[in-house]
Amino acid sequence: MPLDYDRPNGTKIKLAVSRVMHKTPDAQAQGPMLVNPGGPGGSGLIYAIFGEFVPNGAGDAYDWIGFDPRGVGSSQPALSCIPDYAGYNRPLYVPVTPKLEQVWINRSKAYAKACNSAQHALLGHLTTLDSVRDMESIRKALGAPQINYYGFSYGTYLGQVYGTLYPNRFRRVVFDGVVNATRVWYKANLDQDIAFNKSVKVFFAYVAAHNSVWHLGTTERVVEARYYAEMRKLIGHPADGKIGPDEWNDIFTQAAYYVYGWVDVASAFSEWVHNRNAAPLVDLYGSPPFDDNGYAVYLGVSCTDAKWPTNWNTWRRDNWRIYAKAPFLTWNNAWFNAPCAFWPAKAGNPVKVDGRHVQSALLINETLDAATPYSGALQTRKTFPHSVLIEGVGGTTHAGSLSGVTCTDDLIVAYLQTGALPPRRPGNQSDVKCPPVPAPQPDAALTATAKSSGASAALREQLRSMVGPSVRSSTPRAAG
Repeated sequence: MPLDYDRPNGTKIKLAVSRVMHKTPDAQAQGPMLVNPGGPGGSGLIYAIFGEFVPNGAGDAYDWIGFDPRGVGSSQPALSCIPDYAGYNRPLYVPVTPKLEQVWINRSKAYAKACNSAQHALLGHLTTLDSVRDMESIRKALGAPQINYYGFSYGTYLGQVYGTLYPNRFRRVVFDGVVNATRVWYKANLDQDIAFNKSVKVFFAYVAAHNSVWHLGTTERVVEARYYAEMRKLIGHPADGKIGPDEWNDIFTQAAYYVYGWVDVASAFSEWVHNRNAAPLVDLYGSPPFDDNGYAVYLGVSCTDAKWPTNWNTWRRDNWRIYAKAPFLTWNNAWFNAPCAFWPAKAGNPVKVDGRHVQSALLINETLDAATPYSGALQTRKTFPHSVLIEGVGGTTHAGSLSGVTCTDDLIVAYLQTGALPPRRPGNQSDVKCPPVPAPQPDAALTATAKSSGASAALREQLRSMVGPSVRSSTPRAAG
């Protein structure tokens, strides 16, 4: 691919692409299905196997295409800045003193500077628009008049921009965990802070409902209070010398993202409170705990897709204001994105998304998804008037389609097989209401970790075993 599409004969980069061919007779083939797992910065190469997880053989007619976006994984060059940037027992996220705040500001500046030193030329060409053009180059290389697309989280934004610029090239489209294209990206992070504070309370209520198992309190408020009390105790006294208050917060963020690991997180919480055993916490935090490549590209895309405040006073004011009502994730999220305040590459203006000419799209979002709040799915439904939205009512799981919920899975299967969508309902609402990804039952998981039997969870587990943990998988992103 050209590094710069405005200079097609200039410097070239390489994009790693994988393909699993269709299993049906050629006459029944449905064409290529590109998959993006989100991030930005997520490696998508392994997602060529995703068709295996679609029920009833509905994926068999597609050529499943995985790819590592520019800068990511096996694509060349791959961006890496400070490999050990986020290790164990880091400075407290909440900047309770000016000195602590300055420590984090200095860390953020240093990371941005290191990225500039590592790949100065690449930094100016990591936008979503660049990746959209890469997708169009993949389509041309495949010789396909149209592509199908399955995007998760940030991948839904990538798909929205592609559908705006190349609407006639889209055939069947699935967006799971839908990004609000009108909020990229600083505002999206502020939206997340409020949403994560709500979703983690749902987890705390779950723990309280199973007090006979974990003995952490009989109400959400009691469990939440214990969470914060234990976090304060870790300041200056990290568990096993590794799990300080930041790592503690990261671990619980996993539970605010997905229900799949609720038993694991609750059990580690209980084991620490009652036995001061840190081993389950260390296991959940992950080893190695940081993927520098994924984080660097996450910033490379986010920081240049749209302009961020460059006056730190704006960040300080906004984050303290939100922290006052939503303390769970606000400063964690702020520092994760803070290098964007000092990013050396010039930020552009986001593409104004217009989905009027995309002929069909299936949108999926749970009501209390914190990484991509439900309001973003409603906004995208407006922007794509030929789309249909499935709501996982009351659920907190992010981008969890094909996780064994029959109501949702059957609609995905029908759409992939025939292109059929449910009727679109009038008004600003979902078109189909389905159950959410169910919470695991702890009594059935005390001897073995509870896992969904569906494709989404199974694939994530396979990915973890093959390529290791994602970028501090518990850490928030604007897109996810």
